Amino acid sequence: MNKYIVVLLLCMLPYFSFSQEKVEGVVFDSDASNALSLSGANVYWQDSQTGVVTDFDGKFSIPYFKEFNRLIISYVGFESDTLTVNAPKTIRVTLKPSNELDEVVVQQERDAIQKTYLSPQNVITVNSDELLKAACCNLAESFETNPAIDVNLSDGLTGTKQIQMLGLTSPYLLITQENIPMVRGASQAYGLTFTPGTWIESIQITKGAGSVVNGYESISGQINTELVKPLTDNAVFVNGYANQNGRYELNTHFNKKLTDKLSAGLYIHGNKRTQKEDNNEDGFLDAPLGEQINVMNRWQYQNPETGFVSFLNVRFLNDEKQVGQVDFNPNTDSVDNGGSLSGAEVPALSGAEVPALSGAEVPALSGAEVPALSGAEVPALSGAEVWGSEINTRRFDTSLKLGYVFPELPFQSFGFQSAYSLHKQDSYFGIRTYDINHESIYSNLLFNSIIGDTRNKFKTGITFAYDGYDEVVTTDDYSREDRSVGAFFEYSYENLDKVSLTAGLRVDEHNRLGTFVTPRFHIRYTPWERGSLRGSFGRGKRAANIFAENQQLFASARQINIAGSGGYVYGLEPEDAWNYGVSFLQGFNFFNRKGDISLDYYVTDFTNQIVVDWENPQEVSFYNLEGDCSAKSFQVELNYEILTRLNFRTSYKFYDVFTDYKSGNLQKPLQAQHRFFVNLGYETEDKDNGAQWKFDYTLHSFGEARLPDTSANPVEYQLPAFSPTYNLMNAQVTKVFSNTFELYLGGENLSDVQQITPVLGADDPFGPNFDTTIVYAPIMGRMFYAGFRFKI
Repeated sequence: MNKYIVVLLLCMLPYFSFSQEKVEGVVFDSDASNALSLSGANVYWQDSQTGVVTDFDGKFSIPYFKEFNRLIISYVGFESDTLTVNAPKTIRVTLKPSNELDEVVVQQERDAIQKTYLSPQNVITVNSDELLKAACCNLAESFETNPAIDVNLSDGLTGTKQIQMLGLTSPYLLITQENIPMVRGASQAYGLTFTPGTWIESIQITKGAGSVVNGYESISGQINTELVKPLTDNAVFVNGYANQNGRYELNTHFNKKLTDKLSAGLYIHGNKRTQKEDNNEDGFLDAPLGEQINVMNRWQYQNPETGFVSFLNVRFLNDEKQVGQVDFNPNTDSVDNGGSLSGAEVPALSGAEVPALSGAEVPALSGAEVPALSGAEVPALSGAEVWGSEINTRRFDTSLKLGYVFPELPFQSFGFQSAYSLHKQDSYFGIRTYDINHESIYSNLLFNSIIGDTRNKFKTGITFAYDGYDEVVTTDDYSREDRSVGAFFEYSYENLDKVSLTAGLRVDEHNRLGTFVTPRFHIRYTPWERGSLRGSFGRGKRAANIFAENQQLFASARQINIAGSGGYVYGLEPEDAWNYGVSFLQGFNFFNRKGDISLDYYVTDFTNQIVVDWENPQEVSFYNLEGDCSAKSFQVELNYEILTRLNFRTSYKFYDVFTDYKSGNLQKPLQAQHRFFVNLGYETEDKDNGAQWKFDYTLHSFGEARLPDTSANPVEYQLPAFSPTYNLMNAQVTKVFSNTFELYLGGENLSDVQQITPVLGADDPFGPNFDTTIVYAPIMGRMFYAGFRFKI
């Protein structure tokens, strides 16, 4: 009897195999009678790994699943369409030509944070809804509720927040604005604070090696910021913010659709802090005094009939900061006004084997030394002996993006990107001065098309970049010019069933780095439903701007040493690294609620790094890597909707970042190896007019971090070998009264954690033990803020 049952089941197996319910259809390019079917269009269920590609006749057949009802159809050069499908059926799909150059944008209600299942690159998209969960006054503060990016204070004076990814600081990230390099060079230290949070539409975070299209400098990843568009932003938007420590901000957006094809926007940001705070009573300001005015004019043109689209931005910024002792008066105590210690010594710039590079010529280097400031004395000056600093920045930048999509070949397009910026910073830190002017020109010409069908795409183009630096440290001139021209080619293959990959190669000629090749490769494999396994590797190369990237070191008594070896970058060699990574993303449904879990592991190996050595408390040394330097990063993250509209996000991260210093192999200082993150967000059901409540809570837990060695200091200026562990809690409540008005109230550092000694030698700021750079925890205590948003 059992034998007959087995035979019967075997006979019925083909029936079961082919009786699965399906959605079938054809994809066309228009509703016209002569419409063409689109071969190679992508058809997939939203939040799923189930997808197919249309055949030569534009036909598709995809399995139907009751748990998915949003079917997405996309094709290069056309607007994506999202259909609601609640039963197996046969459908006809018509796609409209897109006026976007580089990508198709799906306009639909999206999650605040999106992780792509289909892209070969490990990309996380943070939308504006996520940014509104915190005060998000600027780009540096936009990652507080996202575990992909770490946010730390850079020093004990300026309050500037520095971001890290994969265990490496922001200079190793390519930070772009609408895919044009933006935060780099002279703006590296404070540039993240120059983009107001309300200007941001979304942020794309790419872990690991980026795309060759955007340049060769990306080593650990890329952060791209998309700004709000005049066409789709509110006609009028006003955001006001104030906190208990005297920080006030105002943002206004004014947008106008001038014609059917042309729109313009004016965006104005201002912030100010005049209230002096010294909660730890060490005599130094806990947060800087200052003000910023930031104005941008943005133009958007699009003509779907001819295929042209363009954006033009023009921006001016003025930013002024004052830090230092509470009693510091820049009118009487600054170096420029005659104030300083009588007979005080300037910390030396000794051993700097760097010739002054001026103009277009790069002289052959033979180890010639710049005359050192070793112990040179400043003449006795009159005035109060009070330590202070001012950092004044003026910046003008403009960018242009032009695109043309061939009307008859919507998968084919030309693009041109260009940008110009002039960044001027005048600053002094006690008796040290640091001035830098940075003029930058960037242009990128791209061509996109396909090979055969849209499963095989390519991008190719050429890039030109120029950077001119006028940089003076006290009396030493480090002026120089960087010029590069490069060509790139990137191939992409998409097969939604199993495999997608992106492979790119670029070759660049740089006047100081020479000729070099940077390959990048990304691959995605689908082992099963809603599973996405990725792998990547790539090379990055860059010229380190050692002073601009480490400005916090000027606010110390450390002697600055450059141990050059005849290289073309401050006498040092360029930084060069390979990044390798694997990641896995698995979506799931549990108790009919969706969630996902992801695991990432990345390794960055440096063939050369400019080592910043703080291990002697009396000096900081810059030198080429002699040995090994590696950054290993592991992260596991879980996202789950616990209850309706109650979302839970948690992650754990482990960093193993070590460098061969001259004193031995050591873990990176000031970096917690273990980090834990929790975020809870809840929203009430919104009413017809948009009214609702929103609640958000975030916990950051930091393990101990190694501190730079201070054992050579007198006992009263010594720190332990490791920092203590601590927890940092933030929360915000938002009351949305209508689609036009809302109020928010929040608190940061609710656990009131404060570093006991953020400024070493505060009692003698002109003495040999003064140091503001060893900061591992918040300086400000508990802080509350409030604000409003008004939009039409």
